[in-house]
Amino acid sequence: MTGWKNISGGLKRISAGSVSNVWGVNSAGNIYRYTGDDGNPWVQIPGALTDIGAAADGTVWGVNSAGNIYRYTWDSKHWVQIPGALTRISAGSATNVWGVNAAGNIYRYTGDDSNPWVQIPGALTDIGAGADGTVWGVNSAGDIYRYTWDSTHWVQVSGKLVAISAGIKTNVWGVNSAGNIYTYTGDDDKPWVQIAGGLSDIGAGTDGVVWGVNSGGAIWRWIRD
Repeated sequence: MTGWKNISGGLKRISAGSVSNVWGVNSAGNIYRYTGDDGNPWVQIPGALTDIGAAADGTVWGVNSAGNIYRYTWDSKHWVQIPGALTRISAGSATNVWGVNAAGNIYRYTGDDSNPWVQIPGALTDIGAGADGTVWGVNSAGDIYRYTWDSTHWVQVSGKLVAISAGIKTNVWGVNSAGNIYTYTGDDDKPWVQIAGGLSDIGAGTDGVVWGVNSGGAIWRWIRD
């Protein structure tokens, strides 16, 4: 049956790079990684973050309440700090990491930790980066944009969203200010189809996986037919 399956726990932000790389943070800033077992779904990871981005290749980045930026190391150190300041971050892969700061400025990771960020024209409040280079964003007015990888940078796509996630070109999901859920159709003329349910944040993976959290912190995974 297609629909949302409730997974135990409580999270405020969630990111799903793939079925096996799902991370979230709760309202206290605690960090959790999905175990793969719905009966005991979460293992806490040391640290404190306010947003997190997980990719299908195992890449994980996060930002904390001070705007500090961290990348997960998959060893006993857990996190390495990267220079810069961001409020939102998304990782589609090790080479496709994007973020926005408190002023709405947009940054893309250069691959060089000593000079990590290049500013991209535009202004956004949330951003979603996919494994295939797909990048979508929303601004403070709820307007929706897709990155073009050319001199125009962004093309506006009709609709209104406050949160967006792009796992891959064909798996883009968002939520609006009322908590309504939408998935991209692939057709910019009729770009969105509403999905039943109510969420405040959403994470879409490269392999088609989708997770979400609602305003009460409840966690949901999309089940396809």
